[in-house]
Amino acid sequence: MPSGRVRRISGPVIRATGLGEAGLFDVVEVGEKRIIGEIIRLEKDEAVIQVYEDDTGLQIGAGAVSTGRPLSALLGPGLIGTIYDGIQRPLRALFEKSGAFMEAGSRGEPLAAEKNWPFEPDPELAEKLSKEGKVKFAPGMVLGTVKETESISCKIMAPPGMRGENITELLPAGEVTINSIAARTDAGDEIPVAQWWPVRIPRPVAERLSPDEPLVTGQRVIDVFFPLSKGGTAAIPGGFGTGKTMTQHAVAKWCDADVIIYIGCGERGNEMTDVLTDFPRLTDPRTGRSLMERTILIANTSNMPVAAREVSIYTGVTLAEFYRDMGFHVAIMADSTSRWAEALRELSGRMEEMPAEEGFPAYLPTRLAEFYERAGRVKTLSGGQGSVSIIGAVSPPGGDFSEPVTQHTKRFIRCFWALDRDLANARHYPAISWIDSYSEYAEELKAWWEKVNSQWAEARQRALDLLKKEQRLSEIVRLIGPDALPDDQRLVLLTADIIKNGFLQQNSFDEIDMYCVPAKQVRILELIMEFHERSLACIKLGAPLLKISGLGSGDGEAPFRERLSRLKSDVKNNDDGALVEFERAMHQALEELDRSYRTREGL
Repeated sequence: MPSGRVRRISGPVIRATGLGEAGLFDVVEVGEKRIIGEIIRLEKDEAVIQVYEDDTGLQIGAGAVSTGRPLSALLGPGLIGTIYDGIQRPLRALFEKSGAFMEAGSRGEPLAAEKNWPFEPDPELAEKLSKEGKVKFAPGMVLGTVKETESISCKIMAPPGMRGENITELLPAGEVTINSIAARTDAGDEIPVAQWWPVRIPRPVAERLSPDEPLVTGQRVIDVFFPLSKGGTAAIPGGFGTGKTMTQHAVAKWCDADVIIYIGCGERGNEMTDVLTDFPRLTDPRTGRSLMERTILIANTSNMPVAAREVSIYTGVTLAEFYRDMGFHVAIMADSTSRWAEALRELSGRMEEMPAEEGFPAYLPTRLAEFYERAGRVKTLSGGQGSVSIIGAVSPPGGDFSEPVTQHTKRFIRCFWALDRDLANARHYPAISWIDSYSEYAEELKAWWEKVNSQWAEARQRALDLLKKEQRLSEIVRLIGPDALPDDQRLVLLTADIIKNGFLQQNSFDEIDMYCVPAKQVRILELIMEFHERSLACIKLGAPLLKISGLGSGDGEAPFRERLSRLKSDVKNNDDGALVEFERAMHQALEELDRSYRTREGL
């Protein structure tokens, strides 16, 4: 293997001579402690290396040895439920070995080599092989399965790029380790249970599919107003304390993805600690078991080496593509891409590159595109369907959405959930602004939603239009007060208030309201908009808004406007009868009011 000597040290960036024969992006071990690094530039006989560990104490003249392979992730059974750092070192195993503070050069196997897994060969492949003695080899073909957790079965697949035309030998059912050979080809190649894959290279797929199926999160403001598709990309920008991490936690817990990968990229240590302690205690609402049985955590806190922060998102998306290729729907939570971009900026400065706006490197948009474009809903090489959805948090300084990371991110994502500080301060959760947010997936998801409720598109658009109208009226109200407005405009303010409190706001501590099924989401919004339209008709006939506001009160009952705001927590998810009964009572009251004023007007 090529080897050389350290010539210059600038923080995490090292220059070493004698590595001219090494490959770009090859992994390098530096110094006596064998600190892990990666070659990011080659200049004749000299290599520029970024190291992923603390290089304090490293001296000029120390050795640097190339391993001859790019930075890769080990893919196989045992990933689920594990907590890794950015270069796939298992943090729990390293903690048991060296304590709370990891020493430079610490090593840990990404997957437990000694653990036995129950292997079941693919029945169709095994039967064909026993009859014919060989089976035509195809990249991505499923060789067998391993029960990884109660929720996830890991498929052992033939890797792309292998030689050989036929599979001639298949491992029988029984206990295996990650180093066991699952199959052999007629070219002499062996296919192990666990396989390495370079993290910077996307895994191939057979075909990209249209993102026409939503990632259902149970959060009404997301699912109805700003939906995300499976295989889609979304950004959650917001200043400090606006709820980016909490929103990602809610999506991770409730969304209908099969596998969750949470990347804590450059976050504060105490915030990442909350994630690491909370996630194992969360219950998967679909199975009633621990959420960690379908979750992988990648932790790179702000006090960890900056270069490892840069590579952590590539490690995370590679693990996601591995489960996507098995036919699973995977959701990635990247928190936060701003800290990742800051790592790029620091490394670029150390390498003395020409800076672009606000000191970020000129290739920042390219790197963001490379990350977000690895999302998608696809047809896999084995013929199944899977998806990778990416939800990236952005932390603009001072909540300024015009800064470079937010602006460049908007170029590559199609769903923008802008967090509003005023909403967050008012304890409105989720604090997603209905004015600044948008989703470009709404049209593609329209057919799916109309199977749930044919009124989805119409109710959604009417509600959004009404909220924009309310924003304009609020500016007038601040100047002259609400009493100066006519009743039809005051009704807009009343209905907008019902939408905000009764639809957009959710209580994550309420057993009913913490998750809302799609059918109930649309029905609640439909009832609110129906109340508005019928009330507006009554106002045009002369009915005062005060009478409409109190409509339905009496016999211990609150008026309909208050009951509309409480439907989200009063009616259980599958209790359609309660919604039908409420609609009947509201229709009857509004029709009686309409009839009385029509009679008064002689109509």
